[in-house]
Amino acid sequence: MRPAKSWGRRWAWTAPATAPSPVAETITIERDWNAPGISSLAGVLHFRDYGSYIEDLKRGDTVVFADAETDPRTAATAAALKAISAQSVVNMPVTEHGGLVALLYLNHSTAREWTEDELALIRDVADRTRTVIERRRAEQELRALAASLEHQVEERTAERDRAWRNSRGLLVIVGMDGVLRAANPAWKAILGYDPAEIPGRPYHDLAWRDDLPDVDAAFAAASDGQHAAFDIRLRHADGTPRWISWQTALEGDLIYCHGRDVTLEKEQAEALRLAEEQLRQAQKMEAVGQLTGGLAHDFNNLLTGISGSLELLGTRVAQGRFGEIERYVAAAQGSAKRAAALTHRLLAFSRRQTLDPRALNVNRLIAGMEELVRRTVGPEIAVEVVCAGGLWTTFADTNQLENALLNLCINARDAMPEGGRLTIETANRWLDARAARERDLPPGQYVSLCVSDTGTGMTPEVIARAFDPFYTTKPLGAGTGLGLSMIYGFARQSGGQARIYSEVGHGSMVCIYLPRHMGEAMPDDSGDPEAHALPAGDGETVLVVDDEPTVRMLVIEVLEELGYRSLEAIDGATALKVLDSDARIDLLVTDVGLPGGMNGRQVADMGRHLRPGLKVLFITGYAENAAIGNGHLDPGMEVLTKPFAMDDLAARIRELVART
Repeated sequence: MRPAKSWGRRWAWTAPATAPSPVAETITIERDWNAPGISSLAGVLHFRDYGSYIEDLKRGDTVVFADAETDPRTAATAAALKAISAQSVVNMPVTEHGGLVALLYLNHSTAREWTEDELALIRDVADRTRTVIERRRAEQELRALAASLEHQVEERTAERDRAWRNSRGLLVIVGMDGVLRAANPAWKAILGYDPAEIPGRPYHDLAWRDDLPDVDAAFAAASDGQHAAFDIRLRHADGTPRWISWQTALEGDLIYCHGRDVTLEKEQAEALRLAEEQLRQAQKMEAVGQLTGGLAHDFNNLLTGISGSLELLGTRVAQGRFGEIERYVAAAQGSAKRAAALTHRLLAFSRRQTLDPRALNVNRLIAGMEELVRRTVGPEIAVEVVCAGGLWTTFADTNQLENALLNLCINARDAMPEGGRLTIETANRWLDARAARERDLPPGQYVSLCVSDTGTGMTPEVIARAFDPFYTTKPLGAGTGLGLSMIYGFARQSGGQARIYSEVGHGSMVCIYLPRHMGEAMPDDSGDPEAHALPAGDGETVLVVDDEPTVRMLVIEVLEELGYRSLEAIDGATALKVLDSDARIDLLVTDVGLPGGMNGRQVADMGRHLRPGLKVLFITGYAENAAIGNGHLDPGMEVLTKPFAMDDLAARIRELVART
């Protein structure tokens, strides 16, 4: 193979493309190694000016011609080629990924043949030259990139240092061993520590002792790579606590923490909490004051009626004027009954009344009261009853629900002084989570009883207080303000809710929601008269347990009138001694609230253990519903609420004793 210098006059290396391209109409010569005396070709040349072989180069084919004047591709442009000393030429394309990126151009001023060895050498030179040039270019780009990265690192380091120095928050780096590694200058301003004193100290040294469990939990979370956010107290250099809100991030084996002093925010929040608590306490005391004031007012009136009647009763007996005694007895009894109704309403509001719940059908209850409601509201008001078909059974105290319905109808009547329409409506309600949340109830199935009117309506302020005891918008003396509060308490105690929907000038609707009961309603036998009179006593014995001597005396008097023998006890322990004796006992009459640590239900249960099947009558003046089973009494057990009429007590005792 000939030496390269005998081939011709010129080597030319074209510029590589920034990306491989299959099309090139021009050639840019970057490197030009000229033979002595030959002018440079460096610059831009147009292939079309020197022949018709551009398509071959585009395909990546090497173009070789020995004589431009005889080669059909260059014959027409031979003069132009000879003008640049290129009568014979080798164009060696260099491609990447199917595209032309460079061209090794070798020319000779006279015609000559190119051997295979020469072409192989040219190919090798082309590839090596391409490699060297690209390596050189990569090195230059790498040096430029390194210089740029170094500059960026310097800028970011400077920026980080500025942030570290100038941050108004606490910055600290903690090792996985819990030892502080570095702290920023803000520690001096916020906590009074020289930042140089912080490294090497465990975080336990600075944390407030009561907050150490929270600190340990947060450190464990941060060590596991979790993003921890927590508020703890750190000890200031002067010994006082400072609340710091922290954010953490884990990088490698270091925990980076940013803290913000929130002491003032915590103090303001605590001050707000105390103020709200004081406001709630003040509102509570105001409500208690209103409750006790209304209670005292009503009871003073009732006590005046009772005590005055008894006083005049005694005077008339002493005077021998027995014809007037009945009037004073009736007055005293009337005041006592109104006092009993008042206490029942108060207990209903407080959800402590003694209930006698049973499975009932609300439609049937309304049907039995419809005539009473129509007479109560008067002819000026049209009453419409809309009962849902297939209404579910509910579980509630029948008498209390009747009272609630009657109260709602009376309120509706009073809201329509010029007449109007009153609607009583029942429905099955299946409350989903959203609807139940709006009514403050658990999701589930409920029976609703709604009473609506076309009266004056209520303002939002009145609605907000309508269930408060002794709150009323009626004129003085026209109402106690206990009706709606009683209804609300009864509904809540029955596991339901009461809600008011109203708009001024467009009427009101009050709805009672009661839970569905999965069972059949009990038959209504309230209208059936007794088939025959209950038998009088025939030596049966009743044990009376009550800590109030007057109550025991009255019950024993009733028993003697009925012909029963009686035994008495003042507490549970005394009663159990009697129950454990050989004495005959046919009925236990016991108060629920007893002194000595044993309530009436416990006495009854122990009595049934000693005497299986023992009949029990609970008498209670206060709703110890939990003690007597929340209305779920065992067979042979009943409850009678104080104060009760002696006739009612006598009837209940005779019925229980006679029951087999």
